[in-house]
Amino acid sequence: MNKLTSAAGQTCALLVLCCFSQLSLAQQSNVDWSVEDKPDLSDEKIERQIDDLLSSMTLEQKVAQMIQPEIGFLSVEKMRKYGFGSYLNGGNTAPYGEKQADIKTWLRYADEMYVASVDASVDGSAIPTIWGTDAMHGHSNVFGATLFPHNIGLGAARDADMIEKIGTATAKEVAATGIEWSFAPTVAVVRDDRWGRTYESYSEDPDIVAEYAGRMVRGLQGHPDDDFLQGFRRIATAKHFIGDGGTQGGIDRGDTRLDEQTLRDIHAAGYVSALQAGVQSVMASFNSWNGKRVHGDKYLLTDVLKGKMGFDGFVVSDWNAHKFVEGCDLEQCAAAINAGVDVLMVPEHFEAFFHNTVKQVKDGIIAETKIDDAVRRFLRAKIRWGVFSRGKPSQRLGADHPQWLNASEHKALARDAVRKSLVLLKNNDTTLPVAPDASILVAGDGADNIAMQTGGWSVSWQGTDNTNADFPNATSVYAGIKQRVNAAGGSIQYSQDGSYDNKPDVAIVVLGEQPYAEWFGDIQTLRFAQNEKSLKLLKKLKSAEIPVVTVFLSGRPLWINPLLNASDAFVAAWLPGSEGQGIADVILSKPEGGINVDFTGTLSFSWPKFDDQYVLNRHDDNYDPLFAYGYGLTYQDDTQLENVSEAISTDINQKPQDTKPLFVRNLSDDVKWGLSDGGKQTALMETPSGVSPDGSSLTMQSVNLAYQEDGRKFSWKDAASGSAVLAYSQAHETNVAFDARYLNLKIRLDDWQSSSPVTLQVQCTDATCQNVASIAKHASVLQEGQWVGISIAAHCQNSDKTDSNPDSALQISAQGPLSLAVAEIALAKAPAATYNVISCQAN
Repeated sequence: MNKLTSAAGQTCALLVLCCFSQLSLAQQSNVDWSVEDKPDLSDEKIERQIDDLLSSMTLEQKVAQMIQPEIGFLSVEKMRKYGFGSYLNGGNTAPYGEKQADIKTWLRYADEMYVASVDASVDGSAIPTIWGTDAMHGHSNVFGATLFPHNIGLGAARDADMIEKIGTATAKEVAATGIEWSFAPTVAVVRDDRWGRTYESYSEDPDIVAEYAGRMVRGLQGHPDDDFLQGFRRIATAKHFIGDGGTQGGIDRGDTRLDEQTLRDIHAAGYVSALQAGVQSVMASFNSWNGKRVHGDKYLLTDVLKGKMGFDGFVVSDWNAHKFVEGCDLEQCAAAINAGVDVLMVPEHFEAFFHNTVKQVKDGIIAETKIDDAVRRFLRAKIRWGVFSRGKPSQRLGADHPQWLNASEHKALARDAVRKSLVLLKNNDTTLPVAPDASILVAGDGADNIAMQTGGWSVSWQGTDNTNADFPNATSVYAGIKQRVNAAGGSIQYSQDGSYDNKPDVAIVVLGEQPYAEWFGDIQTLRFAQNEKSLKLLKKLKSAEIPVVTVFLSGRPLWINPLLNASDAFVAAWLPGSEGQGIADVILSKPEGGINVDFTGTLSFSWPKFDDQYVLNRHDDNYDPLFAYGYGLTYQDDTQLENVSEAISTDINQKPQDTKPLFVRNLSDDVKWGLSDGGKQTALMETPSGVSPDGSSLTMQSVNLAYQEDGRKFSWKDAASGSAVLAYSQAHETNVAFDARYLNLKIRLDDWQSSSPVTLQVQCTDATCQNVASIAKHASVLQEGQWVGISIAAHCQNSDKTDSNPDSALQISAQGPLSLAVAEIALAKAPAATYNVISCQAN
């Protein structure tokens, strides 16, 4: 090396060092992250036990403790082989694929995994595993559980004592199924209500979030100075650290751009009280902070959370969230581990992640001291809970109390929570309360729709495929009203469209948002999507001079001014959960007259006056809501609400449509998967998994490309044949509304033992398909284990006809043994960049 090169290199090195020093100084701010009054949970005996364990564990055993597979992909054999420290069920997964699994089934699965984890015959480890679940508003993924109002409704109730009781009730129901760990509470402080997870937040005000978070943790885990993690108490998780509710545009997994002091003052409020309650787990957030993914941010996860805030528990990642960290993918992420993530949620790719992580430690990319610290933190929480002493799940307290699931006292608590969560926005001419002995019409698409009143994270992830049959112990709003009306001797009629045989004295119309959860719940405007349809119903009743009470089901405040004007009374009911009769308790009077239960709920979120008030929070400059934070009428208030402006802002300018998503991010309104067997019988799937009508030829399960369950894997058994069909679920004028020239999709080949080709048919009617493409086994277009993009010409047959309505967008036909997965299916005007193009072929 010459002197000039050496000098230049030294100068460059100094500049880089200077830059990193400035970044470090910028992050070593004067912001006070310290948390006072945390409980002292230190225990020398536990630390010595962990020391002994770590000294006896191999690197492979340590890494296995850090990896969390999902039950849809995890087998007993793989648990026995690796001895994973934990596992989870996603929002769409129940044991053995049984959506309506009972308690005994949950316990049987938990026992199998426990026994496999302590079997040291293969991996040499006998450390019991634990099961994590999203008990979001009660034990909400379990068939028949009590579902409390979502957090947004609880925030309106302003009752911290009730929050702790709900935590206790939830812990008991989780214990009854043998699960040890709950991914709750969500302590986000939402600043833009367009975010699809707004209903998971207690309030836009950090004070309410701070007050509630600690109480919910105590309800789940017990009190640090009393029954901490004893008996039925479960491990709690404060999530998602940090800033998830503050992303620009309310975009899920987006970027939260603000200074550190504001991040601390607003978005850390719930974590402070959760740590003061002794929370054992904190889930890192998908979002970025000022452009950097939190999962890869060592300053936030290690320096702030574990250092300045003094958190001695463990950090768990979100579902495949490591993938989004720079330098990472689904199968490896040293950056997240080095940043401070202790347990990695790797639903599907856990084996590859395990082997890659072991290699990265051996290669020095990850220090083994970092692994030791992560495992120590996780083992500390597991030992505090008593994982070594409690035996298998079916032998623990909880398994012998099956009555805890949907216990009568839990239902009563949930019903009371519904009453307290309701916010009365309008009550002109004292329309409410309604006399239960009157003639009452109940109408609207939410009246007898438990899926709408429970929302997302209820038996299934998005809640979109649920019916009343999925909630056997629940009461719809209509059923709750009917019970009281019948008891009082009144008359009741029900029709979704507002039709009636006898003109009623009053109409109670229940309407609102359709179910949704993260990603799919993000919206561009706060204008209620079903405004036109709902307004038509209300105006029809008003034109008949029938007083109208509107009960609005929603996961956030929305611009509903036209509906408000067309209603005599208007109730914000949020997402009340399984006990719909709580609404009837408040809006109906006593049989003899007089108030039965008064309204006490007040807004914990400001209500927009205009449809473009996306960011509307208490203490903002130019704060101008329709209903301010804290607003809520009671029956003592004599308030006449004048008509409000129905003027709307200019519609969001839509660019010319270049693509039409069909199956992207797991959902589509237009299509549904069907499985056909060799006999050409087809069964349309209502869930993310299923089997063909003959029970064996073709199976389907959810897999992950970039997002949770955003792909589908199809497996053809032995020599059986069949077709996976992406069918249009209703009359669909695709070619009129959108000139589709290509169908773009991604395919991952998993296993191909058959010699038969895979046939892809695009835009099919009963008689013909626009294109039929055959892919041979050894064609380079498919690569085993890799997602490959394909663009298939979709305008080959009848290209001069633009009025044909295809029955299916895509048909995949094959013979087994063969397995492949598909994702990101969309119609397009042009092939996707970098995709393999399949041109028109002869049928």
